[in-house]
Amino acid sequence: MTDTIPASNPYILLTPGPLSTSPTVKQAMLRDWCTWDDDYKALVQDIRRKLVRLATRDLGYTSVLIQGSGTFCVESVITTAVPPGGKLLVLANGAYGRRIALIAERIGVDFQIHDEGDTSAPDLGRLERELATDAAISHVAAVHCETTTGALNPIEPIGRIVKAHAKVFIADAMSSFGGIPLDANDVGADYLISSANKCIQGVPGFGFVIARSAELSKTKGRARSLSLDLFDQWDAMEKDPGKWRFTSPTHTVRAFAQALRELEDEGGIAKRYQRYCENHRVLVEGMQALGFNTLLPQENQSPIITAFLCPVHPGWEFGKFYRNLKQQGFVIYPGKLTDVETFRIGTIGDITADDITRLLKAVENAM
Repeated sequence: MTDTIPASNPYILLTPGPLSTSPTVKQAMLRDWCTWDDDYKALVQDIRRKLVRLATRDLGYTSVLIQGSGTFCVESVITTAVPPGGKLLVLANGAYGRRIALIAERIGVDFQIHDEGDTSAPDLGRLERELATDAAISHVAAVHCETTTGALNPIEPIGRIVKAHAKVFIADAMSSFGGIPLDANDVGADYLISSANKCIQGVPGFGFVIARSAELSKTKGRARSLSLDLFDQWDAMEKDPGKWRFTSPTHTVRAFAQALRELEDEGGIAKRYQRYCENHRVLVEGMQALGFNTLLPQENQSPIITAFLCPVHPGWEFGKFYRNLKQQGFVIYPGKLTDVETFRIGTIGDITADDITRLLKAVENAM
């Protein structure tokens, strides 16, 4: 058995991004674009407007596009939003919440981390107490969908508590925006962060921040980074509409514009959410029928990615299982936990329940 997949049988990416994209999204990258061209800048502006409309009904928001992966966007928010003398409280129950804390540590932002472990949701009572007793806390960051485990965190009640204490709320919606219904204003998010290659179903190359304009306008000169200065990026895009400060990933942007159109054609976020939920349902029921158990209870589980416990019987080896599935045309994710052996299967991207049914047959063949 080899890792080579015939060109006529490309594999499906069952990951939380990058993910499988439509042929038309791929085709959109076949044309070259100039970053200074008015047509290209108009395309960027259209993307910015559409992102805000997808994120909220409130008119007080704007959007900023940032080169790089989603983590670049998270760092741009942390380095720009938290002022000298401010303090960041990070709610973490997985690797991506802890990464926010690591970013704060690296750039010298005062922070504390509220870590409930990988399989528990953030403690809302503890959050209330921390905000009530520590007046230095100015900003709170939380991850909506923690893809370490597939957990869907209670972003709405977290946001209500944060705003009741008049703090700035940073919502990492990296793996949920575009795939799970959510209104940035309703959840109290001053900054909502995501990436092109997640539920919008574009390709990697840039991320974006949907920000409350009044909050972002306060941040001029705060950033501890030149390239990740969120205010300066926004200011440039406002003064010369659609122009990025530095070279933009033009092909990725063009693919993203196509992906946005395909989201609209599908019926918007609500319809995409239904498809993802059906993918997830078929996956979990099928995997359980094959003897696999999920790490999390269903009430804590997102329809984005699911962690399964590795079998403990002799002969099981994830690498062998992975290679077998890849040979059959499916790529899954290894686990990201240290205390329990898991693997993860994503249910987002340009896939349907029929693809999941075919995956289940491949899993059965791989056992």
